[in-house]
Amino acid sequence: MEERTKKIDYQNARAEVFCFDAGTEVKEYHVMIHANSALTSFEAQLEAVLNAYTELLEQLPGKPQAVFKRYFLSDAANQADHVIVSDMTDCAKSIIEQAPLDGTKVALWAYLMTNVATSLTANGLYAVSHGQFRHLWNGSAHNMAANSEYQTRLLFNEYNMQLLEEGCTLEANCIRTWLFVNDIDLNYGGVVRARNQFFFTQGLTVHTHFIASTGIGGRQQDPNVLSQMDNYAIAGLQPEQRHYLYASTHLNRTSDYGVSFERGTYIDYADRRHVFISGTASINNKGEIMYPRDVVKQTHRMWENVEALLKEAECSFDDVAEMVVYLRDIADYQTVRQLYEERFSDKPVVIVLAPVCRPGWLVEMECMAVKAQQMPDMPAF
Repeated sequence: MEERTKKIDYQNARAEVFCFDAGTEVKEYHVMIHANSALTSFEAQLEAVLNAYTELLEQLPGKPQAVFKRYFLSDAANQADHVIVSDMTDCAKSIIEQAPLDGTKVALWAYLMTNVATSLTANGLYAVSHGQFRHLWNGSAHNMAANSEYQTRLLFNEYNMQLLEEGCTLEANCIRTWLFVNDIDLNYGGVVRARNQFFFTQGLTVHTHFIASTGIGGRQQDPNVLSQMDNYAIAGLQPEQRHYLYASTHLNRTSDYGVSFERGTYIDYADRRHVFISGTASINNKGEIMYPRDVVKQTHRMWENVEALLKEAECSFDDVAEMVVYLRDIADYQTVRQLYEERFSDKPVVIVLAPVCRPGWLVEMECMAVKAQQMPDMPAF
């Protein structure tokens, strides 16, 4: 088995790599690539990131290919088009203005797999196929409806139609969504209303289940886009493979304060367990913000909450493959960066500027984890 985590230095960029290898056909890699110099132009930083990605692909065993990429940009209006024409990778791509807080202009999260077949479906989803499953990824979905509520409603309507065309439903097959809200303090209410109403029509209620999700501040290149969505679903998924995480000793149900997403979801396969932890902040099991105005204590409580969710999935931070950390205040970056370096120095991590859905939350994180297991009664990945 390969070394599970490592850091690799390239010319003007660096990569943090997590490898999952269960000894079966499909290896998984999560990669965070960061530009090294904040003093160069965007074009130079993007070139460094792309060159590092290309070199890394040649170095990784098994000829992995990208199944999903997300670019974090400092100024999407002036940078997104350049990313689009510079990266011709055939995979789902998300491009969002969430400035890397190390002072650079671009960072990249890439999710890679070996021995899978990829294709673009007729309706625009990217299918990643292996065995009986098609993993359906989509990035940067958006529209120009009149306000955030209408935009989000249309996003879910269109996504639902895409899933139906693939023989799927939102209720049975969607595992994860990301909703990026332009000016979240102003527009998040409309996103919540649209999601709540649409989920109800699809049988997604507090009595059934919701979907793991992150709703966070983020800006598309067009300022008229108030809500952008990325999503992930699995065609061929069986109900017994899917489980939801609550950590009720630490967290309350999101429906208690009027929103509709799951704290976490995990999927079981014969050889591995995939865990998707939603955006998680410093909250208690009564829905109250813990440690207002103290980013250090909020970070520790956030970790405690994530750890409780992972434990419920029989995992730990050792199994975490990547982390995205969202800060409301640029001034908190050095403090939070130091905390992460002390505890997670070997993990693929990016820290970006992105206000959380409640102003009192100074920091939020999301992550994905993967753990080897032997469950022969489950379908093979």
